[in-house]
Amino acid sequence: MTCRCILLNFNFFMAEVILMPRLSDTMTEGVIAAWHKNVGDTVKKGDLLAEIETDKATMELESYQAGVLLHIGTPAGGKLQVNDLLAILGKAGEDISGLIANPTGAAAPAKKETPAPAPAPAPAAPVAAAKPVAAVDPASMEEVVLMPRLSDTMTEGVIAGWHKNVGDAVKKGEVLADIETDKATMELESYKDGILLYQGAKAGEKIAVNDLLCIIGKEGLDIASIVAAVGNTTQPTAVAAPPVAAKTEAVPQTTTTVQSAPTVVNEGRILASPLAKKVAAEKGIDLKYVQGSGDNGRIIKSDIEHYTPQQEAGSNIAGTAVATAAIPAVATSTVAQGVVSYDEVPVSQMRKTIARRLSESLFTAPHFYLTMSINMDAAVAARVKLNETSKVKISFNDLVLKAVAVSLKQHPKVNSSWLGDKIRFNHHVNIGVAVAVEEGLLVPVVRFADSLSLSQIAVQVKEFAQKAKDKKLQPSDWEGSTFTISNLGMFGIDQFTAIINPPDACILAVGGISQEPVVKNGQIVAGNVMKVTLSCDHRVVDGATGAAFLQTLKSLLEEPLRMMI
Repeated sequence: MTCRCILLNFNFFMAEVILMPRLSDTMTEGVIAAWHKNVGDTVKKGDLLAEIETDKATMELESYQAGVLLHIGTPAGGKLQVNDLLAILGKAGEDISGLIANPTGAAAPAKKETPAPAPAPAPAAPVAAAKPVAAVDPASMEEVVLMPRLSDTMTEGVIAGWHKNVGDAVKKGEVLADIETDKATMELESYKDGILLYQGAKAGEKIAVNDLLCIIGKEGLDIASIVAAVGNTTQPTAVAAPPVAAKTEAVPQTTTTVQSAPTVVNEGRILASPLAKKVAAEKGIDLKYVQGSGDNGRIIKSDIEHYTPQQEAGSNIAGTAVATAAIPAVATSTVAQGVVSYDEVPVSQMRKTIARRLSESLFTAPHFYLTMSINMDAAVAARVKLNETSKVKISFNDLVLKAVAVSLKQHPKVNSSWLGDKIRFNHHVNIGVAVAVEEGLLVPVVRFADSLSLSQIAVQVKEFAQKAKDKKLQPSDWEGSTFTISNLGMFGIDQFTAIINPPDACILAVGGISQEPVVKNGQIVAGNVMKVTLSCDHRVVDGATGAAFLQTLKSLLEEPLRMMI
């Protein structure tokens, strides 16, 4: 089982420690097939760091952070056990002797509790002796695919989506499923040919590490015996009947005719962004018929949005059937009038975290709110001029972010954190930008925003927004904010209040710009007005402090040239 892997790290030190992840369900060690960076080289986010040979295949490992490669755990050709020190990234000249001696730092005890070593000694002895197949080691069964531990802290994975259904032929290198871990959503590829005979869980359900993910083999295999043999590691929900039956029955007969018409342009592994896959699934589009316009033919969201199925003449009605075939029965069924009906979906890991953190914030931090109206006429005019010469489009949100960053330098109490027995006044300005995704809300951080130009801010915000939608954000992207901005103006919201994003002391809720009557030179004229509301933690920020911050912000946005100095 393979995937394109995002490296994981521990943020206990200035330098970042990267441990050898367990990249397949039976992996206990990895061989460095090649290093793509040498010690002393500068590494950027997304750069290919190394190729790791597992017991299944050779996989590429990308870096999710920028820095200098200060140490490698072993040269090319060398072996490392799972959780051994793979590499260290940091600043040039940084002292890493302590990290080399104790790479896991304070997290060592927690590491030992993870199920990394489980696959090797996983005999089926605990299963009842009455089942003779229980003596078989599930990991040794060629047809069995167990849930791999795709990150160093992963204990379970959520099936974000299956790319193959029970009964489908599977080739080496084809993507089987998207797995949502505690870090990111990752693609799992098949390392063998065969028929997908069994799925351990439906899309949206969880599977613990080392539980039965799926069975791939030849037709006629005794699935019941294999499931029974792996029963000691598989949760009861994972032994459910294959989940595709309901969807298959709900597909109209015309679907088969239409699906055979388009020309197949992708075979084997299909390169596509997670967002493109999600949109394609919603629209019922098979990616093997879509021509990608991204790097190396990768399918991106716009390819799906502009895709028109090739159809035989007069098959428009059948085309509608294809578009709805992938929609669950509950979405297309008609609810009888007067009948109580509802849907229940499991809470995602992201939604659980949002619920916990915001509940803690609202019920522990005494919130108060300050609202101010800002005349954006000058900002509207300035934006037009800026976009005439800027290489990247400047948004109003970018202007607000820049003005907030400059204002925070003048009001350090607003740029602070409550730490229980002390208050931290931050000298740096790291602004979190709330980004809405389907599962909830993510807050990537624009670091040292006060030192960035408007075009630099625009580039970072756009990159973060796309990474959030593609589920590519990493912990280093959303940690370390000192202030947060939440903007709902683009959704037609005039004014709202936001819950503080801990450990920040304040969050700014930004509404839309609307035409309102304003007084200029004694005359009532139409003006562009934007309302902002500052939510403050009263343990840190008083009313006068918050009001002074908003006055500075107002002055900068009403005279944008002042923040360019």
